[in-house]
Amino acid sequence: MKKQLLTLALAGAALGVHAEAAVDAYQWLEDVGGEKALDWVKTQNAASRAMLEQEPGFAALRSQVREILDSKARIPYVNKLGSHYYNFWRDAEHPRGVWRRTDLASYKQAEPQWETVLDLDALAKAENENWVFKGSKCRYPAYDRCLIELSRGGADAVVVREFDIASKSFVADGFSLPEAKTDVSWQGKDAIFVGTDFGPGSQTDSGYPRVLKLWQRGTPLTAAKTVFEGQQSDISVGAAVVERPGYRYEIIERGVTFYTSETWLREGDKLSRLAVPDHAKVQFFGPQLLVHLRKPWKVAGKTWPAGSLIASDFAAFRAGKPRFTALFTPSATTALERDGISFTQNYVLLSSLDKVKGRISEWRFDAGQWHKREVAAPAFGSLGVMGVDEDSSDDYFLTHVDFLTPDSLYLARAGSDARELLKQRPAFFDASRFEIAQYEAKSKDGTRVPYFIVKDKMLKLDGSHPTLLYGYGGFEVSLTPWYSAGAGKAWIEKGGVYVVANIRGGGEFGPRWHQAALKQHRQKAYDDFIAVGEDLIQRKITQPKKLGIMGGSNGGLLMGVMLTQRPDLFGAVVCQVPLLDMQRYNQLLAGASWMGEYGNPDIPAEWAYIRKFSPYHNLKDGVRYPNVLFTTSTRDDRVHPGHARKMFAKMQGMGIQNAWYYENMEGGHAGAADNGQKADMTALEFSFLWKMLK
Repeated sequence: MKKQLLTLALAGAALGVHAEAAVDAYQWLEDVGGEKALDWVKTQNAASRAMLEQEPGFAALRSQVREILDSKARIPYVNKLGSHYYNFWRDAEHPRGVWRRTDLASYKQAEPQWETVLDLDALAKAENENWVFKGSKCRYPAYDRCLIELSRGGADAVVVREFDIASKSFVADGFSLPEAKTDVSWQGKDAIFVGTDFGPGSQTDSGYPRVLKLWQRGTPLTAAKTVFEGQQSDISVGAAVVERPGYRYEIIERGVTFYTSETWLREGDKLSRLAVPDHAKVQFFGPQLLVHLRKPWKVAGKTWPAGSLIASDFAAFRAGKPRFTALFTPSATTALERDGISFTQNYVLLSSLDKVKGRISEWRFDAGQWHKREVAAPAFGSLGVMGVDEDSSDDYFLTHVDFLTPDSLYLARAGSDARELLKQRPAFFDASRFEIAQYEAKSKDGTRVPYFIVKDKMLKLDGSHPTLLYGYGGFEVSLTPWYSAGAGKAWIEKGGVYVVANIRGGGEFGPRWHQAALKQHRQKAYDDFIAVGEDLIQRKITQPKKLGIMGGSNGGLLMGVMLTQRPDLFGAVVCQVPLLDMQRYNQLLAGASWMGEYGNPDIPAEWAYIRKFSPYHNLKDGVRYPNVLFTTSTRDDRVHPGHARKMFAKMQGMGIQNAWYYENMEGGHAGAADNGQKADMTALEFSFLWKMLK
């Protein structure tokens, strides 16, 4: 056995694969709930709190943010199920939240009359569990039974329980699943599709369902019939039933990588794969099949560009005679938003971006033809649409927001620009002296990178202003304007400049913007962010010692790269729930699912470029690093808290004194499980920034 181990070790060294991992002195911190690791966490937390809670105004800021988060003046967004409008709500009296409902007439009032359906605080108390509500899937079309997903402490793993709406109680002998990363959906009145942890081999390397089963009511889960199996290396498999009057499709999706999948149609026990590219996403609108392309596709003698949305009669498509119509074709400045497709009874509503500003269009399918209409909506900021009732109405909810304008909710009707203002969130900070501008920075390869800046209208260009630069740059996620009352109160109102960078890797300009920074091209995203930072300095808005940066998850990786690649450019870094050890990321929790984004570090040729942006491996002795605060959550079962733990511990071991660490013991990947925790984290992070950048 020793000889075998020695042979394997030598082979690994020869290949250069994980040779560094073999001498990782801090790998013991990957033991999430281990006593030794948690004792270490508590020690670091105490040290960070001792420093940050002494900052002037810390307690007041935490109280202010908590008041904002608990405010009853926030908009209670709803979705219609049957005849009722449902909302999940947290406030001071309901820190874990209540799932509640009302009718439209009441919802239009300033103070709707809410009927509580499920009280999470009462449930958590009764069961002595730290339940976090993760959503519901309700049985169509009656919406009388729901599959409720509950998480312990905010983790992605959930327990699932069947809930009866009429009695407002869990069904004693109903569908119930233990804690796991589970995918469930209703297949019929008395059956559900379920992918969960069925035992060894039933989950993918990413920790998601590999096996999909059909579970009939009244039978044990062990008797559920397997209807589909993916591969161990897949991301996950899942199912959904798409229904509207006259049409019903049972769809199974096999997620092969993060950006490729197979879509299967289930008819009885027969499965047939839809002949669309593996990079495409499909949806149904009655008899029409919609295909959203990530890459160009040549079909029926025509090539449709990446980022297009095309539609065909589904029967004709299945017969091999598709007749596609383009509902959206991107340009140099426009892109369909990643989740920018919504439906009413007779319309397809599209949310797109033009130079990172929201646009809305409507398409009606009538007498075999598609007809388009542009919606007159606010020209600046973020727009969102959601159909109210796909079965019986052309009404939809329209939202508008920007960095200084609180969100507004309208009730609109497709086919008209008339709309009714339902709710307006009040301003939580004084924005009167500020303005929003959009600038561009020139990246290393000449690409023009846009960014938003929120600043005082009378800002003096003398380089003296504390500035916070936020970024993400991954997974085709677009950073469009939003209203952050917490950041407004904690940063903007106090005179800080707030900047959001639309770097490559995001989806601001569609698939091309995202794919430009995949895998071996990752450095382009980092060059873009650096370019924005340098542009802020060249414009004399700020200077390195007053320039702070913040980002979470993939944005946390971005922060780690900035820390190690350009320590001279920034004065403070807030690195939230980050990936940092890019040699082991694919072996930790859901990390394997992101190899389509970053590459596979187990392949020597790919590790060669990944290592260049792995922050954990690029810390160097003798470098003066900016002040940095790492934050994470013990209950984050998506991005392993070991990333942040190990990075901080390694910096400590190198004798670096200006690094701090805080780990919330709950919260999941969001970092906080309730408003109190969120307010506390916000106060810690912004107190850190003000202390380091003043």
